[in-house]
Amino acid sequence: MIPKVFREVIDLGDGREISIETGKLAKQAHGSVVVQSGKCMLLCTVVSNYKQADVDFLPLTVDYREKFAAAGRYPGGFFKREARPSDGEVLTMRLVDRVLRPLFPKDYHAETQVMIQLMSHDDDVMPDAMAGLAASAAIQLSDFPFECPISEARVGRVNGEFIINPTRSQLEKSDIDMMIGASADSVMMVEGEMNEISEEEMTEAIKFAHEAIKVQCAAQIKLAEAFGKKEVREYEPEREDEELAKKIHDMAYDKVYAVARAASAKHERSAAFEAIKEEIIASFSEEELADYGGMVSKYFYKAEKAAVRDLTLNEGLRLDGRKTNEIRPIWCEVDYLPSTHGSSIFTRGETQALATVTLGTSREANQIDMPSYEGEERFYLHYNFPPFSTGEARPIRGTSRREVGHGNLAQRALKGMVPDDCPYTVRVVSEILESNGSSSMATVCAGTMAMMDAGVQLKKPVSGIAMGLISDADSGKYAVLSDILGDEDHLGDMDFKVTGTADGITACQMDIKVKGLSYEILVNALKQARDGRLHILEKLTDTIATPNADVKEHSPKMVTRRIPNEFIGALIGPGGKVIQEMQKETGTTIVINEDPETEEGIVEILGVGNEGINTVLAKIDSLLFKPTVGNTYQVKVIKMLDFGAVVEYIDAPGNEVLLHVSELAWERTENVSDVVNMGDVFEVKYFGVDPKTRKEKVSRKALLDKPEGYVARPPRDSSRDNRGGRDNRGRDNRGRDNRRDDRKPRENKKEE
Repeated sequence: MIPKVFREVIDLGDGREISIETGKLAKQAHGSVVVQSGKCMLLCTVVSNYKQADVDFLPLTVDYREKFAAAGRYPGGFFKREARPSDGEVLTMRLVDRVLRPLFPKDYHAETQVMIQLMSHDDDVMPDAMAGLAASAAIQLSDFPFECPISEARVGRVNGEFIINPTRSQLEKSDIDMMIGASADSVMMVEGEMNEISEEEMTEAIKFAHEAIKVQCAAQIKLAEAFGKKEVREYEPEREDEELAKKIHDMAYDKVYAVARAASAKHERSAAFEAIKEEIIASFSEEELADYGGMVSKYFYKAEKAAVRDLTLNEGLRLDGRKTNEIRPIWCEVDYLPSTHGSSIFTRGETQALATVTLGTSREANQIDMPSYEGEERFYLHYNFPPFSTGEARPIRGTSRREVGHGNLAQRALKGMVPDDCPYTVRVVSEILESNGSSSMATVCAGTMAMMDAGVQLKKPVSGIAMGLISDADSGKYAVLSDILGDEDHLGDMDFKVTGTADGITACQMDIKVKGLSYEILVNALKQARDGRLHILEKLTDTIATPNADVKEHSPKMVTRRIPNEFIGALIGPGGKVIQEMQKETGTTIVINEDPETEEGIVEILGVGNEGINTVLAKIDSLLFKPTVGNTYQVKVIKMLDFGAVVEYIDAPGNEVLLHVSELAWERTENVSDVVNMGDVFEVKYFGVDPKTRKEKVSRKALLDKPEGYVARPPRDSSRDNRGGRDNRGRDNRGRDNRRDDRKPRENKKEE
């Protein structure tokens, strides 16, 4: 039976379209769509179990995968099968998850899966920009309890003009790369990198993307109506008890408020809150607790949240005693680790990051191999968040999605300030040693100082700050919080991370937990973030004002040379013999790449100290050495022959030429050793290639005064040695005529 297909088309306004289609594929899923733009096609399916899981959270899994077959390629590695997700895929999963999760009911705990896969790739379409649209469109076709359609869009700006979902080539020319997630009414997520733009420019980019998202949300509604909107499923909600909630609120609120007002440290405050909670639990009988289940803890958390928020809104105070725009105390240090190429410590309140820098050649670049993108990163940052940083002991199961996301944000914040002509591959690693809010921004600060300590010539230092928001819809009160704590992140309405230089924003990440955040609040938050960012930046530059002029003594130095394409093979040698021996002798690392535009060889020489590097440079100079006809060069005798001496150019070791016996002196020379000996150094004149012998010709005698009365003798044939050779008249070295008489019979040859 031919399936009935439903389709909606979204016009992007510049000749490009995005289509949403359902009814053809994956019909057993609770919702499925194919989203297409150009040749790029994404399949998204959603399924949610009808039975609630025995947990107190939404077990939502967003999985985004790019199939290599979509681009007509094979997976790399030994096993030709897609395996664990790449960092790029993980980042897309996080983007979609962060917008979807808040729109499910808080008491909906059914196992839910959103699976998105790239089925067909188009080089002119970046698929991650359509993943959020695909996920929401599939949910709209299901019976999930989901608040409203959402979508995501990338916005770029080329030559001052905003572009929705730009191509990768357009993005390379853009000074903005932002992904915005929103419903028709509210912006919910912002993430991206910028080239030092202003707060006002950032706000305009968000508004531009939001207008496009409204159109995409309307298209989803049309598709769902055409397909046949399903009734929202019924599920067993969490048990509620208003009387119990009020009782616990009355028991906890004042006590929590007092602890919050006392401005204590994280662990002391957590212990005090826990003591209040245990006291309330102890006031109930075992039978009551068995009946109430987890409601006591849930209602205590609500009372705690209300008390902390009221403290800030009513008195302008925060959990650690700061005012809303105050930054925690900061101390910094550089060059802490003696063996690393660069290191720094950044501590802000109870958050601490230790950053290290390692310098390498292009061989150490981070290789990216995805169906939608192949390339390499010469600057990359890794973020590690061990459990001891929060005083916990928990299983360590590899790099988490959170670590990938936080590291990527810090990398995007810093990479624009690494100069294009930086010769090194730069790897920054941030170890979070303490955490109480905004460890990713601490990573940005520590990474800046560590690179400056390593001698990386950053264009400008970068700092970062995390902003929060506490608001009350009923009263209209709100407070923007600078440099938020971990508790303020959990209890607040916004987590807004902003990084930048003194001149503008370089990256941001924003998650909004309330509907209808006004642009007025957003602008105020950005302005307050700028003040805080500049305050932190001053602390960094007080510690290290400018990048160190050079790398450390124990760090590798990098020198880059360009050589003509025809010399690459000679430098490598047969089977790599020349370059391998050079590396072994000099203790350097030598990498040769080819410039795709000029086809020149780019030689990277990495080594500790200058001796080894200078030796390699001398070898390259020797390889490139070309003497000029008519010029004079100093040479050294390195080999004695019967018919001349082999000499080496002093300025180009390894470049040899034969100095024929006839060019040693004006007088007839029977023995080479009568004029020169091994190791002698003298000057010769270069005559170029002798047309007769097709060999390079140099002369010592050309630089000597011609003796008086000198009579030139017939020249010898320079292509022969003195033993049994013939002159140009066919005579041997004893003057006898050795030419065969063609008029005599061949049998007379022996007599000759």
